[in-house]
Amino acid sequence: MLFTSLPYGQQVRVVALSSLLFLAACGEKPQQAAMGDMKVPVSVVTIQATPAEVTVELPGRVEAIKDAQIRARVTGIVTEINFKQGSDVKAGQLLFTIDPAPYRAVRAQAAAQLQRAEADAKSARLLAQRYAKLIKANAVSRQEYDNAMAAAGQADAAIAAAKAALQTADIDLGYTRVVSPINGRIGKSLVTEGALVSASAATQMATVQQLDKVYVDLTRSTTELAQLRRALASGELEPSSEGAAKAQAILEDGSIYDRPGELLFSGVTVDPTTGQVTLRAEFPNPDQILLPGMYIRVQLQQGVDEKALLVPQQALQRTADGRSSLMLVKEGKVQVVPVSVGPRINGNWMIMRGLNSGDVVVVEGFQKIRPGASVQGIPWKPAATAQGQPPSPSPAAEAASKPAEDAPTTDPAPKG
Repeated sequence: MLFTSLPYGQQVRVVALSSLLFLAACGEKPQQAAMGDMKVPVSVVTIQATPAEVTVELPGRVEAIKDAQIRARVTGIVTEINFKQGSDVKAGQLLFTIDPAPYRAVRAQAAAQLQRAEADAKSARLLAQRYAKLIKANAVSRQEYDNAMAAAGQADAAIAAAKAALQTADIDLGYTRVVSPINGRIGKSLVTEGALVSASAATQMATVQQLDKVYVDLTRSTTELAQLRRALASGELEPSSEGAAKAQAILEDGSIYDRPGELLFSGVTVDPTTGQVTLRAEFPNPDQILLPGMYIRVQLQQGVDEKALLVPQQALQRTADGRSSLMLVKEGKVQVVPVSVGPRINGNWMIMRGLNSGDVVVVEGFQKIRPGASVQGIPWKPAATAQGQPPSPSPAAEAASKPAEDAPTTDPAPKG
């Protein structure tokens, strides 16, 4: 009644407005339905099993190949320092001079005692020879002859003792010239001219270290060693074909040391306080970048996994409790799966459990999706390096040769 009571012009306007509202309401549902069916583009890789060298990263300390502590072997006053602190020295090079005057006097006394012993021995030998002739003619008693022979023997012994005393005096006199026992780099002088050094206290005077090669002592838990042995025994890992395990040092600032090393041995004794064993690697160090006492990390070869599953580093997600997961694309939908992560290899993470060969993993575009969302997979391409050149593709990147729709719909048996 109210509608018909309105003037004709107002009735026309009401009908037109009602029609527009009806059409808008009818068109809202198709538009919402179209938005719900829209697939979000994301970058993906299709995972394929590939051989990979498995490494482990361990903490270590640098040790000098040779570490010679220069100590006093005679007591005296230091009269000269004959080297530049911090310089390279050669074996036999003079480092310190200790006042030699007292030891020269001792040597002269020992030489005089030797001369006296030789003179006494000459007289005793002549007397013994004379008595040897007289005893045949019974001109001397047997007792006198025996005494003369004994005196000659004692004179010879005195000569030997005097020679030993002279040799000792020569050694002590030589110790007044303190020389380097090895080739290497010498540190600071721990004594100055005029300082009294003691042989009984073995006063340390300096340290010489050989640094053209260095050791790095590493520690590893017995649990990790047992896991490695089981993996090699089961065939999950194949031993490296290069013989001795190679080592790669990572410096304190995160940079890679450009000279590879070699693992020398793995300890057989467990430290009862830490439950760890010691390993030792050797690195060439011609530029003396690695210094004794420096803390570094070392990557060691473990073996080759012929069926390694590698994902780009940015594909791995971390939950609040520290667990790792990946976003997979299955039948066009996003699924989140928990995974067990192994070592990092050339910028990729090795996935030990939770991932299968053929799975499609989301690498970029996480901000636009959630579990269950419909996505359009686009093959991921690694970003260019700082120099503008593309990096060498990783095994995971090489596997991304087709979009997600081409991925198989059946899941093979999980790894491990």
